[in-house]
Amino acid sequence: MTDKYHNIEKIVKNLPNKPGVYQYFDSNGRLLYVGKAKNLKNRVKSYWRFRPHFRANPDVGVRISKMLSESVNLEYIVVNSEEDALILENSLIKQLKPKYNILLRDDKTYPYIYIDEAQEFPRFEITRRVLKGSKIRYYGPFPGGARDLLASIYDLFPLVQKKGSLKGKKRCLFYQIGKCKAPCEGYIDAKNYAKIVEDAKKAIENRTVIIEMLTEKMLNLASQERFEEAAQIRDRIKSIDAMKIHSDLDLTNNEDIDILTIHVKNDRGVVLRLFIRHGKLVSTSHSFFRQTDIYDEEEAYRQALISFYDNAMPTVADKILTAYELSEKRDIESVLKTVIGKKVTISNPKRGNKARLIELSLKNADELLKRYAQNSNIEKKIKSLLNIENIPYRVEIFDNSHMMGEATVGAMVVWDENRWEKNSYRRYILQSKDEYSQMQEMLERRIKDFDKEPPPDLWLIDGGDTLLKLANTLLAKAGVRLDTVAIAKEKLDGKAYRAKGASRDIIYTKDNIIRLDSSDERLQWLQKLRDEAHRFAIDFHRNRKRKEDLKISLLGKKGVGEASVRKLLQYFGTFEAIQKADIDEISSVVGSKIAKSLLK
Repeated sequence: MTDKYHNIEKIVKNLPNKPGVYQYFDSNGRLLYVGKAKNLKNRVKSYWRFRPHFRANPDVGVRISKMLSESVNLEYIVVNSEEDALILENSLIKQLKPKYNILLRDDKTYPYIYIDEAQEFPRFEITRRVLKGSKIRYYGPFPGGARDLLASIYDLFPLVQKKGSLKGKKRCLFYQIGKCKAPCEGYIDAKNYAKIVEDAKKAIENRTVIIEMLTEKMLNLASQERFEEAAQIRDRIKSIDAMKIHSDLDLTNNEDIDILTIHVKNDRGVVLRLFIRHGKLVSTSHSFFRQTDIYDEEEAYRQALISFYDNAMPTVADKILTAYELSEKRDIESVLKTVIGKKVTISNPKRGNKARLIELSLKNADELLKRYAQNSNIEKKIKSLLNIENIPYRVEIFDNSHMMGEATVGAMVVWDENRWEKNSYRRYILQSKDEYSQMQEMLERRIKDFDKEPPPDLWLIDGGDTLLKLANTLLAKAGVRLDTVAIAKEKLDGKAYRAKGASRDIIYTKDNIIRLDSSDERLQWLQKLRDEAHRFAIDFHRNRKRKEDLKISLLGKKGVGEASVRKLLQYFGTFEAIQKADIDEISSVVGSKIAKSLLK
């Protein structure tokens, strides 16, 4: 027995014969690997040999041996069933980002277009959740382009454009420009309106119709030299056309099917999903992930399935096809039934149209990885420069903004797979008064969300060494393994150096301070990320400041002076908190006279 494995040996010998989750840690207390087991004792013992001394089992393979060689401690959690173990394993991987587990990110709730046919004059709208109503019809999911598709429907079909018009029973401008038939004033009855709705439904299901109608409109606008409007239509066409994989395959029946394919090559992998509704391929989605030293295909599919279906979804297919034969599919089906409230079947078809759809999915997954490889050189250069653990394919960048302590806000922007992922941007209204505490408040709130939105490959902080140490301390406290760097302007005579074209930014890593020439593409890449966070934070700050100034002005007209407002904001933090406060609290800050004036 070696001293290195002393703690692990004691724990392994006393493991229970129960389902659960186990975790391996290194000498720094960092999480290396999370696994689940039907029987903890049997599963974890399979990693080890007890004679002639306690050591890693040579039969586990090179990759797992590498993980075990770094392990010095083992922890486990007992649960009631293997289904519970599957859910807990998935949650821990997403939240704690272990070094040797695969981290999949494609767990978003995608938008759907829906129509409530119980209404006399129904409208199409967007939702991400299940709605109440027996006659609601959903279309989707649409990982991208849903809003462009909806805008096109209202552009091409004379449907009710505004809810308020029906309530107010008064025609609006849309009637005058020919985009609505004005059912609000009885210019069209429900029967004829329903015919327009049916045409719109068919167009949503067969988007070639929409693309042809938009193309005709674009050419007409261009012929009138209305080029800006034509360009907007062109962009919308591209967005709608990109929503699907082009294929001649068509199922003869009216099935709803989700297809899941995972494909890996070198250090990257891709998860590709195809959504078939009523026998038609309606949309696709994909996300990339880093491949770890311990890549297990079963684990990847397991995590992809449980992550994706852990949200309330308007529609879920009865059948899920995978490009891999899962040995645990019964357990996963049981978990999904519990989560989504209906039975689904998972299968790996070997022949027929469904097998051909799997082949189509694999072919497109391979093409996505080829395209990605052509655009990922800069990330690899950054990894080498910063000497970090993972290639920074996904980066979260943080900055805060205020003016003399007023309208204090924070911002997080996200760079993912060579593009800005604006749906993941976050704004934070902050209460802290100094920049250190503001950053702490923002990062702590982000860490709390790791179980919902997993950590990225890299955090980039707009600031110096002090804020970098703060971020690393907070992550260590949360038990999260995440590379973090900071970037700050070099200061000359106590002021940031901002000469145009020669910005002297300093990069801080855990171990080094890096200075690069202003023309270095690696510095420019980091600056681009930092500048986007700065822009987003400034925009949010200006909007908040504008609103606060307006509220101060309105209070001034009611006899509440600016000095009193400042005192209240300093004490309560926000106007919303002031509004919720009682008269005694407000009186203690600015006196009873002003308190009474405010409450009026």
